[in-house]
Amino acid sequence: MHYGYIRVSTDKQSVENQRYEINGFCQRNQCKIDVWVEETISGTKSPEKRKLGRIIARMSKGDVLICSELSRLGRNLLMIMSILNQCLNKEIQVWTIKDNYRLGNDINSKVLAFAFGLSAEIERNLISQRTKEALERKRTEGVKLGRPKGSKNKRCKLSGHEADIIIMRSQKYSVASIAQKFHVHPVTISRYLKSSPNGC
Repeated sequence: MHYGYIRVSTDKQSVENQRYEINGFCQRNQCKIDVWVEETISGTKSPEKRKLGRIIARMSKGDVLICSELSRLGRNLLMIMSILNQCLNKEIQVWTIKDNYRLGNDINSKVLAFAFGLSAEIERNLISQRTKEALERKRTEGVKLGRPKGSKNKRCKLSGHEADIIIMRSQKYSVASIAQKFHVHPVTISRYLKSSPNGC
């Protein structure tokens, strides 16, 4: 299936230019849009808070996401790379018109996949390093880490990850992204953030 994605930041902007570009592209390439996805929302919002995230979750191998340009997917490079990586993992193709970008099954996409994987590994290492530095700083300040001896652990799944969660929230990671990293339900993360004195 072909999905046409249109995003504008405010209701004062028109979606018609993007629709016109996508329709013209489809006519030239002899394909048609099966599902249109339109939304009025800032590109700085995480995909999970947008229709884009929900539609990508529904898409299947071989489906094609068409938009006028990459900036419609997000407002910064890391967010766009994250979205493209998700599509690549699901074997979803992404086509853009103005950028003439194609994410598919070719060598360029495989190079991108390597870049995405390397970026993710670097980010994990940076988070780990920052966490270790933050914990060491707390220790030197005399802060006792971990739960008190003999106390009941109400958040056992997240024990030991407190600093990680605080850092990830400060870097604007979504609740869903944090939950996925620690293999818990987003509700668990939300409850933790509400109950934690250091929650964001």
